[in-house]
Order: sequence, then C-alpha cells, then structure tokens
Amino acid sequence: MPTEGPCYTVVFEDNTETPSTQELRSALEKGSDEDKLEALRKIIVATINGNPQPTLLMAIIQYIMPSKNKQLKKLLHFYWEVCPKYDENGKLKQEMILVVNAIRNDLQHPNEYIRGATLRFLQKISRDAELLEPLIPTLRANLEHRHSYVRRAAVFALHTVHREHTSLVPDAAELMQTFLAAESDASCKRNALVFLANVALPRAVEWLRGVWDGIVSMDEGLQMTVVEVARMDCARETTHQPKYIRVMFELLGATSHAVKYEAATTLTTLTQNAAAVKAAASCLVTLAIKESDNNVKLIVLDRLDALRERHRRILDGLIMDVLQVLSSADMEVRRKAMSIVLSMTSGRNAEDVVLFLKKQLLRTQEQDFDKASEYRQLLIQSIHVLAIRFPEVAASVVHALMDFLGDSNNPSALDVVAFVREVVEKFPALRPAITEKLTNTLMNMRSGKVFRGVLWILGEYVEELDAIEMVLGEIRRIIGEIPILAAELRDEEGSSQIDEPHDEGNVSGTGTGRPRVLADGTYATETAYSVTSTRTESSKTTKPPLRALILGGDFFTGAVLAAALTKLVLRHDKLTSNKSKANSVRAEAMLTMTSIIRVGQSKFVTVPIDEDSNERILGCIQSLSELHDRREVNEIFLEDSRAAYAQMLGAQEKRAAEKKAAETVKENVIQVDDLLTFRQFSKKSVDEAVDYVEDLGKATGAGEVLEDFISNLSRISQLTGFSDPVYAEAYVKMHGFDILLDVLLVNQTPNTLQNLCLDFATLGDLKLVERPTVYTIAPHGFQSIKATIKVSSTETGVIFGSILWDGPNLTECCVILNDIHIDIMDYIKPAYCSETQFRSMWTEFEWENRVNVSTKMTDTREYLKHVMKSTNMSCLTPEGAMSGDCDFLSANMYARSLFGEDALANLSIEKTETGAIVGHVRIRSKTQGIALSLGDRITMSQRDAKPPL
Repeated sequence: MPTEGPCYTVVFEDNTETPSTQELRSALEKGSDEDKLEALRKIIVATINGNPQPTLLMAIIQYIMPSKNKQLKKLLHFYWEVCPKYDENGKLKQEMILVVNAIRNDLQHPNEYIRGATLRFLQKISRDAELLEPLIPTLRANLEHRHSYVRRAAVFALHTVHREHTSLVPDAAELMQTFLAAESDASCKRNALVFLANVALPRAVEWLRGVWDGIVSMDEGLQMTVVEVARMDCARETTHQPKYIRVMFELLGATSHAVKYEAATTLTTLTQNAAAVKAAASCLVTLAIKESDNNVKLIVLDRLDALRERHRRILDGLIMDVLQVLSSADMEVRRKAMSIVLSMTSGRNAEDVVLFLKKQLLRTQEQDFDKASEYRQLLIQSIHVLAIRFPEVAASVVHALMDFLGDSNNPSALDVVAFVREVVEKFPALRPAITEKLTNTLMNMRSGKVFRGVLWILGEYVEELDAIEMVLGEIRRIIGEIPILAAELRDEEGSSQIDEPHDEGNVSGTGTGRPRVLADGTYATETAYSVTSTRTESSKTTKPPLRALILGGDFFTGAVLAAALTKLVLRHDKLTSNKSKANSVRAEAMLTMTSIIRVGQSKFVTVPIDEDSNERILGCIQSLSELHDRREVNEIFLEDSRAAYAQMLGAQEKRAAEKKAAETVKENVIQVDDLLTFRQFSKKSVDEAVDYVEDLGKATGAGEVLEDFISNLSRISQLTGFSDPVYAEAYVKMHGFDILLDVLLVNQTPNTLQNLCLDFATLGDLKLVERPTVYTIAPHGFQSIKATIKVSSTETGVIFGSILWDGPNLTECCVILNDIHIDIMDYIKPAYCSETQFRSMWTEFEWENRVNVSTKMTDTREYLKHVMKSTNMSCLTPEGAMSGDCDFLSANMYARSLFGEDALANLSIEKTETGAIVGHVRIRSKTQGIALSLGDRITMSQRDAKPPL
C-alpha cells in the first residue's frame, strides 16, 4: 500500500441535500439508470471530499457493475479510482477481487471503445500492483487487437505500469521493439516510440536509423516524438548528431507549426553553426507571421528574442522579416516584435527600418482599423528611440512626425512633442528647420498639452531675428485680436443687436411645398416655412485655437505662452539694433499677457484664472518691464531653463545605462569546493542544451534555495497562549500564489486529545485548499499540520480559526486562535513606467485612497524613502527634479503585483514653519483591494515610524 494517497480536487458538496446511506443504497438497487448515475455521482463527490461510503461498496459491485450503460461504466471508473481499496491493516479488500474480474471482462469486451476506456483507466490506478498483476496477460493481449484505438491505449497503459512497477513487464523493451516493427498505424507507432525511448533509448535510436529517409513524410505526432528522441540522445555521447542536424533542417519545412517550432528549438541546441541558427530563426519568424493564435506568437517571439541575445550579428539580416510581424492586430504581439526590432537595429539597417516604420505610420493615418491610435503611438515612440540612437536618420523622420502634432489622439501628439524636444536639444544643426516647421503648424494644433510643449521649444531654441519675428507673428494669429476682453465685449454687443426682434434685415424665410396623400386618398400640398438667422455665433470652433483654450479655462497654457513670449522678447532685444522695433515687440508681448489676466477675471471664461498662473504671468510682465535692470533674471529665462532640461536628459540616459548594465552583468559566485569546468576540454559544442528534468525540478520548486533559520523565525505567528490546553504556532511562508501554513500543536494536558480538528477560515481573496483532518494527540505530544491557502489578489487577508476536540463525557472543547494577517508586501514588487503611461493609468483608474500624512519625521526626502520602503514602490520622479533646498516635495510612485495589478501613488507633502510635515498620499488602482491595502500599510508604517534622534 502506498504511504500517501493520491491528491484529488476538492469538489463542492451541498450538505443541505446530502442523502443518507440508506437512500443511496435504495437508489443503487431499485432506481433507474438516471437515478443510479445521480447516486453514484454523489458517492464520488463525498469520497473525494474525505467522506467515503465503505458500506456501499458491495451495493455498487452488485447493482452498478453488471450494467451495460456506458455512462455508468465511465462513472464507475471514476469511483474505482477514488474509493478506498485497502483495509485498516493495509491489505487489499476482498471485494476488490470482484472488481479485478470485472475490469478483466471489460478488457476483453467486444466493443473497442469500452476496451480503450478501461485501458486508460488502468493508467490511473498504476500504483496498485496487487490490482494490476492479474490483468497483465489481458493487457498484453490488447496489443494485437484489430482496432488501432485499443492498441494505442494498450501501449500507454503498459508504459504507465512499467514506469511504476518494472517487474510486472520485464521484457518491455523487446516487446515494444517487436510491436514497432509490425505496426502500421502512425499514432500507435508514436506511443510505442515514446515508450521505447524511455525504457531503452538505444533501441529507439536503432529504429530511427532504419527510417531516416522517411521522417519528413511521417505523421505530425510521430515527427514530434522523433525530435524528442533526438534531443534525448544528444544529451549523452552519441555519434548520430550530424544526422540529427540534417533531420532537423528537413523538419523546418514541415507542414505542422508545432513540428517546425520544436525542430527550430532543437536545432539551436544541437549546433552553433551560423547557417543553422539563421535557418532556425527564419523558421521562427515565419511561424510568428503565419500563426493565428496570439499566445503562440508571443511564445515564438520570446524564443526568437532569446536566440537573438546569444547570436546578435547572425540575425541582423532577418530584421525586415521580423517587421512583418507588425501586421498582427494584437498590440502585445506588436510591442514584443517592436522591442526585438529595436534591439536588432544597427547603423547598417537603421534607414530601412525607419522607412518601414514611417510607411506604417502613414497607414495608420490613411486607414481606420482597430487600435490604430495605440499602434500609432507605439510607432512614434519607436521612431523616437531610433532617431536618438542613430542621428543620421533623425532629420528624415522629424518632419514627418511633426505632421501628427494636430492629431486628435492626444498621447500620440505628446510623444511627437517629446521626440522633437529631445532632437532639438541633441542636434543643434536641425534646430532652424524644426522650429520653422513647428511655427507653421501652430494653427493646426488643438491640445493644450501640445501647445505647451511646442511653445517651450520655440521659446528656447528660436535664436535668429527673422525666425523670432515669424514666431511672434504666428502667435498673434493663434491668439486672435487683443486685448481679448475688449474684443469679446464687442462681439457680445454686436450679437445682441442682431438678436433684436424687429430687425428684418437679418431674417430670411423660405417656403417649400410638396404633395401629400391624405387618409381618404385625396391629394393636398404641405408647405414648410423655415426662418434663418444670420447671427454669427462666437463659438470656440470659429475662434483661433489658443484663444479658445484660454477662454475654456486653460490658463496653464497661458502661463507657458507668457514665458515663451518673455524669452523671445529678451532674445529679440539682444539681436536687434532698432530700439523702436524692440520696444514695440516688448509692448505687444506685455499687452498679450495683460489681456490673458484680464479675460481670466471676466465672465467670458469657463473657469477663472488660478492664482499660480496669475502670479507667473505677472512675473513675466515684471521681467519685461525691467528688461535692462535685472540681468540675472534674463539669465534664468535664457540659460537656466535649457540647462535644466539638458540635465534631465542626462539623468534619463544615466538611468537607462544603469538599467542596461544591471540586466547584462550577471554575478557569478563560485564557492571554494565547486567543480571547475574547462570549455576547451568539453566534447559538446551545443548551444544551451535543454535539460527538461532540471526545468521540471525548477517548475515544481525542487531546486529552490532554503531560507536561513533567522528568516524562518521572523515568520512564526503564535496562535494560542502558553496556558491554553493546546499550544499552537504557525510558520507562514509565501510560495508563489500560495500561502503555506506549517502549524505545530502541543498537547499541554496529561490526557489524550481525541478527534482534534484544526479548523481555519479566511477573510479577503483567500481560499482554503484542504479539508480539515481529525487527529489524536497523546499526552504532552506534538502534532504538525500543514495547510495551503490560495491567494487571488493583493487585498489584505486575514486567517482565523479554532481548535476543536472531544473532552470528558463527549463534551466539545474549543480554543480560539489568534488572527494571522497576511502581509501583501510579499506580492508587490517595485516597477517602472513612463510619465505618459503613469498619467494614462492615473486617469483610467477609478479607485482612490487618500491617506493624510501624520509623522514625527522632519525631513521630506526621508519620509519619501520611508513610504517607498514600507510599500515596495519605486519613485518615478527623477532625482534632479527633487534636488535642492525646498520645503515642498511632490513625487510619483509605482508598483506592480504578482497578479498583474498596477498601483500608483502621488506623494504631496510640505514642511511647515514648526518643522512638521503635512500633506497626503493619494493611491490609485484598478481594484479596490490593493488601494485599501496600501493605504493601511502606509498608516501602519506612520504609526511605527520612530522620530529622528
């Protein structure tokens, strides 16, 4: 008898409708086939959930086993799989002799499908040698059945039996070799080859040697097995490796996509030859283009990316083929393909790649298809990266991208602005042409964010006198007539005169008539008279774009316009010798700024001007009024702003370089007693051979490094007190998406505790996996109990429960356990995203949790580090933006959970005159659980934070 029973799925059992044993017996004995099916199904569910019905075993043998109903037979196989087959002494029950006889009869049944189902059932009870031993002769006889379905199932049944009990099939290798030689069905050959390869690999290789030339024309399943055999044989010393390489080359042209993928993967492990690697990569690219399943596309692209990392220069010629994967409609596939293209791009092919991306960009503008805006944004970002990396292509793409500044898709236009801003900073030779193009496209822009970016660029990088005057003239066009308030008042007065009722000159009427058929069949003429007013409505659509934004309440853009005008006027004053002209330009700029403030305080705007924008515009006016008196202010406008942007770009490049270095550098720690491997002495020339046994060990956690003793102690939770009859403590360990509880129970009484049950319950997105088991603990004895809990989200979870046992006179005794609070920080990891992605998610996410700052800390940056440490979040705000001596700090933070949940946070704090820190932390997420959990975490960390010494 095996020491541990097999593990089954816990099935929900409705206890309110559980019939009694007598009712189930009656249904099995006298019911119809439908009643028997329902009764047997309930017995199986109860058995799986730990409530077997041993008294019903004979009733099932007597009334269900003789039935010819195929559904009952199939359900009966499920019951034989889960029912207890051994008695308390570990010996096979006598009733099982009848069961074995019935199984033997089914293995000799004239219906081939009943034979096949029974053979598949034998694989599930392969551990019970006493049951299988009498069935082996009948099982072997099925290898010669006329139907391939039976022979195929018989091969795998024998394979499973041999794997568990080799002595039951001692001649398995000879048996399968003989079977392979005589078999004609492809599926049976495939199963036999798998069996033979696992039992006697040299015999399987010997069979392959006789069919080298026919492998290309084999069935798909057999070809997959041939690839697997080749992989197994090459894992050891073999002389057939050249033949295997040739076979893999031939299988790259197979009709099956699965065979192509396996052949390409195996080929790269057999040889490092450049031609072989290129052929395998070309096959993977073709699969990524032709395969319809997006999940398969992603898997193939991952494999191609791994191949590219090991063979960088060899695959550069396939970059145009990889670009064809962008024709997929799925954005995840496009992003993955684009990341591979960006990593494969070099100076030799950069122009071709950029030309292709430009054509795709124009296609998104000309054609309307699903997710065109997202694809356009991805293309713009990719072109941005290539233009910065390869300066020779920047000039050819920057003008094409600037056509998208008036795009209705705001993120795409913002990406273009970010690209242009970086180009004009890094490539001074392109500045005149770019600024001229930006000036000409100002009238086409509609977004305030785009206007702000473009106005900043023009204010910083327009340095020629003629260009400055051209920009000022274009700004005059996009803002319209000034003063704005006077023009709006005049328009309102003109429209009120037009609206006077007896003004016949502004009203025109038209009458139209057409015949109509009435209900009685006669004709009549219906006349419609329409009145048209010639009133010109002053709507935002007829106003210049920048004027419409200001009247709509976008005074932040107005403040940026004021700063840009100030820079242009200061530079114009330096370049011109015509003082009258310079004075006129300065006066017009100051009038424009004043009119923005005046209209912001009037009734014509949607939202009144805010204090910050008002103060900033007034500062610009004051700077122009003191043009020649305060030179340090001029330096701030003309030099410091550009220097700050250059510093920000340098910080971004430094962070990107550090990230790339961290990904490429691998720390190899070699212990003192480790074996040294000399590559020159190795006979193998394979490229990272796949060890599937090792992979399986990693997947099941067999190769994990054990934690140290101190780390384990920190995870122990005391569940009961020392004075309780039963002392309990639990070691809580996070393992992927599971929580493993190792509970130690100590009987502190001199009595034996019978029917002791540890019953757990959960709050939150936690689910118990095991059903509670009953134990008996000796006086002052110990009992270790393991429990597994599934976690489905990062919502704060609580585990609570009780210990129950039978006391004197059958009274029930109980001890309530302390609650175990699950720390969600084990599921949250720091992550990074761009500013655009952060803002997009901030707008999209609907759940927000606002936590007020209450701390004894006095340093704002220390408090930021404290919050980042307690929440496992990364800071997205650059260090340069937070540098300097300031009592105010605002920072964005981001983290991602193991379940794919995004968590955003914005910290806004201020240091008061008393030295205390006040402010708040706003947390946003797509689900409520993670927002509340992080808020509680911050509140607890503030409570536990110690004041500085």
